[in-house]
Amino acid sequence: MPVITDHDHEAIWASLAELADPEIPVISLSELGILREVRTGPDGMPEVVITPTYSGCPAMGQIEDDVRAALAHAGISARVVTQLAPAWTTDWMSEAAREKLRAYGIAPPQCGSSDNEDTHVLKFSRQPVQRAAVPCPQCGSNHTTETSPFGSTACKSMYRCLDCLEPFDYFKPY
Repeated sequence: MPVITDHDHEAIWASLAELADPEIPVISLSELGILREVRTGPDGMPEVVITPTYSGCPAMGQIEDDVRAALAHAGISARVVTQLAPAWTTDWMSEAAREKLRAYGIAPPQCGSSDNEDTHVLKFSRQPVQRAAVPCPQCGSNHTTETSPFGSTACKSMYRCLDCLEPFDYFKPY
C-alpha cells in the first residue's frame, strides 16, 4: 500500500495554506484550525482532514468544496474527510487568526476549552461563571455589553461598545 511522502504532504499543505474561511475571508482555514491533518487513508490515498467549528456549521459544504477545488487546481488527488472528534476548539486558532479577526472588527475568543492546554479537560461548575470583559475590536475599550448571544453566524455573539458605541461580533470561545 502506498504511503504519502513528505514531499506529497508538504505539497498538499502548501496548496491549502491560503484557503480562506468562507464566512470570515480574512483568515485561512489553516489559521482557524479547521484543516487538521494530512494523512494516508486505508487505501493509500491521501486524506485531508477537516473539523467544523461546530457540528451544524453551514459553511462545511463550501469548505469541503473549496478544499477539493484547491487540491484539483494543484493537480493533487486526495480525499476530504470531515472528522467531528475531537471537537474543534478555539484553542486551535493561531495567534495570527486572532489578530486578523480583531483587525477585521471581530473580537477574538478570549479563552478556549481549557485553562491547561496539556490536559484539554473541560471544567464544569454549578457556580455562575464570571466572564472577562470582551474588548472592543474598534477602540480597545473593555466597557462593552452583549446585546445578543446570536451574531452574524452561530459561532459569534453580538456586542456593543459603550464608549465608541460601535456594534461588533465576538467569536464565542469553545
